Order: sequence, then C-alpha cells, then structure tokens
Amino acid sequence: QVQVVESGGGLVQPGGSLRLSCVASVDIFSVYTMSWYRQAPGKERELVASITSGGSINYVDSVKGRFTISRDNAKNTVYLQMNSLKPEDTAVYYCNAFWSTLYDYWGQGTQVTVSS
Repeated sequence: QVQVVESGGGLVQPGGSLRLSCVASVDIFSVYTMSWYRQAPGKERELVASITSGGSINYVDSVKGRFTISRDNAKNTVYLQMNSLKPEDTAVYYCNAFWSTLYDYWGQGTQVTVSS
C-alpha cells in the first residue's frame, strides 16, 4: 500500500524558516509530479508548489521568491524550503504524488504555524 508521509512542520516566528519533507512509497517515484498544497482554517485547499518528473516547477504567486520545491528521486522525497514565513502561511501542508487519476496519493498533512 502506498504511503505518503510529510514531516518538518511546526511553530515558527514570522521571518523564520522551515523545511518540509515528503516521502512517497511509490514504485517509480521519478515519473510522478510532486506537489505541496496547503489549507488554512476556513479556506479551500490551494496548490503551493509543484515539480514535474522533468523538473518543471510552479509556485503560487504568494510564495514566489520565498519557497523552493525540490526532489530527490533516489530517496523518493520531495522538499519544500520555506523562508521569510508570514502569518498568512499558517496552514496544514499536504503532499501529493500524481501520475494519473489511478495513481494519485495524498499524505495526512503537517501543521505549519507562523506566529510570534
């Protein structure tokens, strides 16, 4: 059974940094588009960043210049480096592994709280 497990969340002060990690136990990690989503209380889940199998990267405008997504195919892992964090970044962050509609997996989420 495929597992997608996020880690690295926590409480950080505004301006601080966190690095999220996500390990996906899929057979051929390299073919998957890996994405980070977030959902704040009372809001819809939104796509934060994604990286395709070919290395193409996209970010939501609100995190451009502050967040960096990367992947290590040898470790079945995707990362989200988050710098200059703001209170509005507070949310549960979810990792998604997508290859097709039959191969679409989600993690349980990790809480990120930005507060002084």
